Amino acid sequence: MGRRKKIVEQCERLMDNPQQIRNIAIAAHVDHGKTTLTDNLLAGAGMISEDTAGEQLAMDTEEDEQERGITIDAANVSMTHEYEGEASLINLIDTPGHVDFGGDVTRAMRAVDGALVVVDAVEGAMPQTETVVRQALREGVKPALFINKVDRLISELQEGPEEMQQRLLSVIQDVNELIRGMTKDKDLDWTVSVEEGTVAFGSALYKWGVSMPSMQETGMDFGDIIDLEQAGKREELHERTPLSDVVLDMVVEHFPNPVDAQPRRIPSVWRGDPESDIAQEMAAVDPEGEVVLMVTDISMDPHAGEIATGRVFSGTLEKGQELYVSGTAGRNRLQSVGLFMGGEREEVDRVPAGNIAAVTGLRDAIAGSTVSSVEMTPFESIEHISEPVITKSIEAQHMDDLPNLIKTLQQVAKEDPTIQIEINEDTGEHLVSGQGELHLEVITQRIERNQGIPVRTGEPIVVYREMPTQASDEVEGISPNRHNRFYVTVEPLSDDLTAALKLGEASMDMPEQERRESLQEAGMDKDTSQNVEDIIGTNIFVDDTKGIQHLNETMELVIEGLEEALEDGPLAAEPVQGSLIRLHDARLHEDAIHRGPAQVIPAVREAIHRGLIDAGIRLLEPIQDVRIDVPSEHMGAASGEIQGRRGRVDDMYQEGDLMVVEGIAPVEEMIGFSSDIRSATEGRASWNTENAGFRVLADNLQPEKITEIRERKGMKTELPASINYF
Repeated sequence: MGRRKKIVEQCERLMDNPQQIRNIAIAAHVDHGKTTLTDNLLAGAGMISEDTAGEQLAMDTEEDEQERGITIDAANVSMTHEYEGEASLINLIDTPGHVDFGGDVTRAMRAVDGALVVVDAVEGAMPQTETVVRQALREGVKPALFINKVDRLISELQEGPEEMQQRLLSVIQDVNELIRGMTKDKDLDWTVSVEEGTVAFGSALYKWGVSMPSMQETGMDFGDIIDLEQAGKREELHERTPLSDVVLDMVVEHFPNPVDAQPRRIPSVWRGDPESDIAQEMAAVDPEGEVVLMVTDISMDPHAGEIATGRVFSGTLEKGQELYVSGTAGRNRLQSVGLFMGGEREEVDRVPAGNIAAVTGLRDAIAGSTVSSVEMTPFESIEHISEPVITKSIEAQHMDDLPNLIKTLQQVAKEDPTIQIEINEDTGEHLVSGQGELHLEVITQRIERNQGIPVRTGEPIVVYREMPTQASDEVEGISPNRHNRFYVTVEPLSDDLTAALKLGEASMDMPEQERRESLQEAGMDKDTSQNVEDIIGTNIFVDDTKGIQHLNETMELVIEGLEEALEDGPLAAEPVQGSLIRLHDARLHEDAIHRGPAQVIPAVREAIHRGLIDAGIRLLEPIQDVRIDVPSEHMGAASGEIQGRRGRVDDMYQEGDLMVVEGIAPVEEMIGFSSDIRSATEGRASWNTENAGFRVLADNLQPEKITEIRERKGMKTELPASINYF
């Protein structure tokens, strides 16, 4: 019997005991050593050879991941571990660290109950560390900390026990500060602590690790570690205190099992009736209950087709079941049920509640779907922290490949909800919007490599937004037949309200009372929150009218006109964000035939656009936080690179033997940054960027940029005469 087969059998035996299951994700900043650490854990569980662990990068199963040396897709693996005489089943997801693939991290957090945050001992907590901690805590996932690359403090920085402990303590303090600031439930203390055993230290590359409990058990202390490391006895270090045991012991001891986690997590990710049978079954992790599966990932297998991976909250998945997929009609039939073992999927007969399963046959599911044996309230949609900021046009080189390309792009959008695809069947040109240059580059490469479709891509185009900057006067929109009139005002929303809408803290899916409270918490006054008629993206529509005849049956058309107006703003047909639109009055023709879609939609659109112009609408550009680590002699060149890109440098400080330059810069100016920074610093800089939302483009640049976008979209380049404020 093969080793893998044996492990699958062990997993099957443990699956039915949710007390012995731990669902965890490994998350960190790019290059802090997540995948190397995962290799160690796989070797510890007997799944890969000890000798190749750390170099094999078993979870980077795609060719381009191995080539680039970064994780692009979240990868799942199930393994077993014995702790204090009891075996546990650990379902682990290795997530990407690069900011462009942050969507995978957000989706993985929905499937797990614990997040092992990995931090580089030399670099400390970085921007992406902050993002992954936030993603974990927003999903109610408990964090623990592994400080990696401690060997570098000893061998490279030559630090003694005192200095080393100071540095490690400051990393722990930074992470705890993030946890304290982001924990929603103030009664929960999820800060990590060495004494409690929720922090481990070590070197994933050299396969050794320690924690307070392991030191007490083995009698090792930091002095011994420094001596062995300096003497080059890394093999002995690994044998005396193997990393996989230390980390997996911590996982089993300190991460919650599904029985403890689900009653706490369900209310925050599901808005159904807490008294219903299905709510009770999910809270009890009942394998006999109705099937509830939350799909967190869709991937393609050349042989099996589409594989949906997700968390089973109740019931038991079995081949041949007919299940509902939220938001679609009819039912899908499960073709197979399995577990992931890294790149391979192993079929099993059944997967009960509390586990992470990989199934085929859910053709209607997308990442974020709720799949169940009875129709039910779906889970909250997974809110991705960042939105697409860069777009490329992509077209097939040969017209014969066009149908295939369209099919592939639809599949890409299904697998990765952070990608937006706009398909223009008339011109054969398709626009793909993603999180950054690398994101789009990887998508394009995979279409060519995996599907064999040669494609041409255009230059990257940056996605802009439009936003009002002041309150408007009341303006009028008149229908083409002059029989219907709408009177609206527009004002900017506060930053707090816009942020709450972006994070999905208030939405039209919520019960009305809950939505009002969320809006009031974010700073909206009581009267306004009671009249909210619709929320479109980060825009709020308020109905302030009183007793207008026929408005009720016309409201659907009003909202359609509103959506159209906000999708294409008046400046450059870019989406509008952060606006509060109030409908004050309306005059409607009493005959329904004279207030149909052809009359109401243009009238509402005209009113909204007039209101936005009167509210001083401006173009917003996406910006990024930039951090560059560079030797001090190249610091001037590095800060020059940011300032020369309309950016600003906010901070410069020394960390170890490197200088750190932090600042912000517009996404548009950052295109091509990687080659420029390399040549400016002789290739000695390492840097990373993090999307930081949108800011108003400087007034002197507005007319030129607006004209450029209008030209690109084939619109008239002259702006309406009323836009005279630039």
